[in-house]
Amino acid sequence: MKKLLVVLLVALCACGMVFARGGAQSGGSGVVKIGVAVPTADHGWTGGVGWWADYKVKEISSQYAGKVEFRVVHSANPTAQVADVENLVTWGMNYLVILPHESAPLSPIVRQVHDQGIRCIVVDRGLEPGNFGYVYIAGDNPGMGRESGKWLAAQMKREGLTNYVAQGGLPILIDTQRMEGFFGEMDKESSLVNLEGKDKYQFANFSPQDSLKLMETHLQMYPRIDAVFCQDDDAMIGALQAIKESGRKDIKIVMGGAGSKAVYEMIKAGDPLVRATTLYHPSMIADAIQYAVDVATGAKSDSFHNASQPLTVVIPSALIDKSNVDQYYKADSTF
Repeated sequence: MKKLLVVLLVALCACGMVFARGGAQSGGSGVVKIGVAVPTADHGWTGGVGWWADYKVKEISSQYAGKVEFRVVHSANPTAQVADVENLVTWGMNYLVILPHESAPLSPIVRQVHDQGIRCIVVDRGLEPGNFGYVYIAGDNPGMGRESGKWLAAQMKREGLTNYVAQGGLPILIDTQRMEGFFGEMDKESSLVNLEGKDKYQFANFSPQDSLKLMETHLQMYPRIDAVFCQDDDAMIGALQAIKESGRKDIKIVMGGAGSKAVYEMIKAGDPLVRATTLYHPSMIADAIQYAVDVATGAKSDSFHNASQPLTVVIPSALIDKSNVDQYYKADSTF
């Protein structure tokens, strides 16, 4: 898995000294406590977040046995996540790594945690308002859309394809960023026709079921569709089902996004429709956990804590196809 953040190369003989320095924030115990709060799985991507959180915690715990302690909580809804964060404070955490269920209801508790001196690393969903010092680790949503559009436009032109439809996720900022990036590239090629109208699309709600229904509608409306862009690998499974059940042979390319294990396996197997995806991977939670450990060991500064705005770290998107899928595929992951 390609990483933005570098795995620590700290000699074991130095660990005790470095963590002792970080341990000043842990009441002098010498053990750094890192709380990790993530949503329970409500779809494939959040399931992947939970898996990668547990995976990274196990890896770091083995590397720094007796020097760092983790507690990971998987919360079913925003109210439960607020309570779980409060419990982590009672436990005595020095660092909070959190992927908020929703930004608005979780922002006040993260601010309270910050004001108690706990260093905060927020993943994927920023805070509202976020006018205080924390690290914000995000995927590159505009870049994800651009990479998808570049690949699809070039592939369609190469194969003499013209007509396409696109599905959005939800009417939220990250979705708008992705779709604007996508259409910005597709619109550069004048031969390509969005059957819904220029830069128009409907929402599939990141849901295989909703994507299936939307794809069924598109199949009824348009006698020839060359390509389908779903923006989300989970949702794309529903579109694929609709296409296969229809028996239509005109569709030559179906593209999702995020980088799911299931889609990697389709690419590896040479699926004729699914040939590429773009990266917006749940392993960013592992990057955030590593960032907290880097701060605790002194490999990264904690000066962000006293800033008036978050420090933003963007994990670049990438185009994944048969040429590089093996670099990203992890057989035992859930997503």
